[in-house]
Amino acid sequence: MSLQDYKKAGKIAAEALQFGKKLIKEDAFLREVTKKTEEFILNNGGKLAFPVQISLNNKAAHCYAGTSNEQKFIDGDLVKFDVGVHVNGYIADNALSVNIANDKDLKLIRASKDALREAISLMRPGVKLNEIGMAIEEVIVGYGFQPIRNLSGHEVERWNLHAGIIIPNYDNKNEMELEEGQVFAVEPFATTGAGKVSEGKFSGIYKVHELKSVRIGRDVLKMIYENYRTLPFAKDWLNKEFDRFKIDNSFRILEQQEVIHNYTELIEKEGTKVSQAEHTVMVANNPIVLTKIE
Repeated sequence: MSLQDYKKAGKIAAEALQFGKKLIKEDAFLREVTKKTEEFILNNGGKLAFPVQISLNNKAAHCYAGTSNEQKFIDGDLVKFDVGVHVNGYIADNALSVNIANDKDLKLIRASKDALREAISLMRPGVKLNEIGMAIEEVIVGYGFQPIRNLSGHEVERWNLHAGIIIPNYDNKNEMELEEGQVFAVEPFATTGAGKVSEGKFSGIYKVHELKSVRIGRDVLKMIYENYRTLPFAKDWLNKEFDRFKIDNSFRILEQQEVIHNYTELIEKEGTKVSQAEHTVMVANNPIVLTKIE
């Protein structure tokens, strides 16, 4: 494991998050915030661990504003802004929530932020997973909201954004203990609704599901795997390498053969608003927040 690469990825991810936050304002195009933030990452020595995600209001995650997206931010939008960076495969993942033009969702935003702060303080060797989930749940419920139970934080390993062990957002009774040196993206979600998300439309965010020998789309798949391995990527990222017909035809075949997987947007079941806060943390007696700007 390279702590140096983790820290470099964390620094770039944190700076990119703040860079993009300043661009989020009423009447701005979502696609422009996405494009400029992704360019910021690449121009500052990082690579994209996943497409920059902008999820509005009742949408919790997996929302990508590609080049054809015409949506603008409007007054009252509650924005979840999620940014991931890798350096040599070492990943840092962070997110924040912001309200457009007013503070009517400030309490909901604070609930996820304070739950994250409490969770980070517990990211020490020997602490049980359900103890962290319990702490997150208590903070969010204390604000009068619900944690989203079927979303969770996730262990991060080299080239692997979701490495297996999860950090629950409620007491899930899992008494597995944290170990020194593990790295987790910790991300409480708070909602005014039921506390569950369901799947929406396809997002345009993909990942390689299983490498197979294919005839159609072979060169497209080769380019994808060489650049992103099994990390999530956007279909739009291939536009500079191939024409649109080739991309669309290759993706159709690769999806049919279950070589690549298209993520769906995740939406709060009751259609109510969601907030999110996230840092990437290394487990230690004094937990190391990798995505904190010093």
